[in-house]
Order: sequence, then structure tokens, then C-alpha cells
Amino acid sequence: MDLGLDGAVAVVTGASRGIGLAVTRALTDEGAIVTAGARTTESLDGLDSVTAVPVDLAAPDGPRLLVDRALAEHGRLDVLVNNVGAVRVRPDGFLGTSDEEFEWAMRMNFFSALRASRAAIPAMLGHGGGAIVNVASVNAFFQPDAATIDYGAAKAALLNLSTSLAQELGPKGIRVNCVSPGQVATDLWLGDHGVAATIGAATGADAVTVRAQAVAAIATGRFSTAEEVATLVVLLASPRTANVTGSNYVIDGGLVKTM
Repeated sequence: MDLGLDGAVAVVTGASRGIGLAVTRALTDEGAIVTAGARTTESLDGLDSVTAVPVDLAAPDGPRLLVDRALAEHGRLDVLVNNVGAVRVRPDGFLGTSDEEFEWAMRMNFFSALRASRAAIPAMLGHGGGAIVNVASVNAFFQPDAATIDYGAAKAALLNLSTSLAQELGPKGIRVNCVSPGQVATDLWLGDHGVAATIGAATGADAVTVRAQAVAAIATGRFSTAEEVATLVVLLASPRTANVTGSNYVIDGGLVKTM
């Protein structure tokens, strides 16, 4: 299926690994031109139709600098994928999570997307519309976990913002949707300092055991892949889904039990 993205100009945040890297590759496979931002960009070297921009997306001006780079090179912006995010496990729960740690989670998972959207929307309005896809998380609404209380709160804020923007901007041609992954087989969960290893260290279990316990709750019996999440993101960025806005699509292998 042709997704109608050939020649589209896209910005992807947190693009150097995991879901962001998979989204960048999926967009270019569909013919899009991508400005890809991350702290380090070596993994993006050599990718066709990709401009890699080293940038601190948690800094107040980082998202704007990334969007401005895309506009300077291409003169317009059709797609924004707000993927950048991070989680730190809080083994001591709410009372062990400081204001500063909540602020860090909001900065990484909410304000980075808010600021990128604020920078991108005027350009989209000037060219008749566009698509914004925000990568949220099932932690925003499904059995919120004290060990990720700040992360879940930030992702819930992102979902709320996305719905508000969809209502405001829909009449002006800009669609805003979310993708909420469950566990994904990336470094965020499976890396040396990822969720599984951190929980294991806090509970006395090894990372393999922690992963097995997580998998046991998933109907498909496995984590999602970054490429599977990217497929959903790119579909929502496509004009093939031109009347989809204000929606949140869950990809979690059946972790969330719905009717």
C-alpha cells in the first residue's frame, strides 16, 4: 500500500535508537525526508534522506532548534513525530520520588513534545495542515505503577494535550494522534540500565526473571518490536488516515484487556 508520504517533510525526536530510529527508517522507506534529532546521532549516519541533528531535546530551545533546521532546509513541515522520552524506575514509590524527579519526567516526556509542537504548528498552518504523532505509553492509563509514577503522569499529560490539540487544530487541517506502546524490546526495557535490570536490582531478581514476569501478562507472549510501533506511527502520519485525529492507539500485545 502506498501511504502517500513520498516527498513529505518529517521531524522525528529521539531518533537515534529504539522506536525513534525505527520510525525514521520507516518514514524514509515511504519516501519521506526526515530531520532526525537526538543527543547523539552516529546511528543515523549514512541513512538516505535523513538529516541528523545533534540536539538536547530536554533543553527549552532544543525542540525549536530541530524544527527550525527542517524548515530552513525544506521550507515546510508535514509530519512531526514526538518520540523522545525516558523513564527512571522509582523503587521507593511516591514518597521516594522528589519534585525534581517529577520535573525531570515532565521535561523529558511532556515538555519536549509540547515545545516541538509549538514550533511546528505555525509552519503546518502556513501550508494547509499536517500530522503530529505523539508516542505516549500504556503507563498513562493502565494500572499506573508506583515505580513509574512520574513517567505515567507525564505521559498522561501528553495524552491530554494531544486530545486538546486535535480538537483545536482539526478544523485547520492538522491531525494529532497518539500511539501508546506497552513493553517494547528496546534498551529502555532491556538495556544494561533499563527497566528490567533496575527492577531486578531493587528486588533481588535478575533481569531475565523480571522480563519473564512481564511477558506472562501479555496475551501474545512477547514484547512488541520497535518496527511494529513504527508501522503504526507512520500509518497515522499518512494521508491514508486523513480523518483520524484525537485518537490513541494501543500496541501492547494484549496487555490491556479491553472489551
